[in-house]
Amino acid sequence: MAASDRPDSVKVIVPVTYRREWHDGFGARGWKLDVGIGDEYVVASTAYCGENIPTSVLIHDIVDHHLCGLRLSGHRDEAMALVQLQIRTGADITPDYAQMVDEDILQGQINGEALDTFLPEDLLARLPEEGSPASRMGALIEHSGKAQLRRRLIDHFFALGEAGRPMAEAAWRATGLDYGRRADLALALQGLLAQADERMRRNDVGAAHGRFVITDARCRLAVKGLPPWQGRY
Repeated sequence: MAASDRPDSVKVIVPVTYRREWHDGFGARGWKLDVGIGDEYVVASTAYCGENIPTSVLIHDIVDHHLCGLRLSGHRDEAMALVQLQIRTGADITPDYAQMVDEDILQGQINGEALDTFLPEDLLARLPEEGSPASRMGALIEHSGKAQLRRRLIDHFFALGEAGRPMAEAAWRATGLDYGRRADLALALQGLLAQADERMRRNDVGAAHGRFVITDARCRLAVKGLPPWQGRY
């Protein structure tokens, strides 16, 4: 039986919230998964995709994080989610890893865990035992050289992402959805989000609650007080 002919016996529901302005320190307009509203690192997303990837950050949060059993923030979880993004889109994720290394890791800023559990064993062996995360990373830079350390950390991100592939796929399959159709599902969700986001913007809506309802053949975005948007994939 083709996936599009299967009965919609499995329904996965993903609640979302829209606000014209989030009072979370970022002040962005857009949508958040409800599971991420309390996460200080999660920024609201609109339907904007950018130039190289056909889906927005919100769809990345749903398809590559949430449905794969990953947290919406944390450097280790993002490493694994970016590999899931690469699998479904073919995108080069090296610049994303490099940005996290340059802006966070080299400064000693590890989101989601301690420096001592995040770094690979060869770097831990050279990491000073005492000091702040920033000073300890500074000493590691002096010991290894910034360029060499940067390359090693990018490789580490790739290793973390690949190590998480079996877990992410297993978590997705546990929802009952077809892992092989993630790319089609993501595009369908993006289409629904684009329609809803444009209506929110055009009508200057202050706040709204909704939910994505996903099956193996179709998806729906229902926003309270509005007719639902539906799509097949």
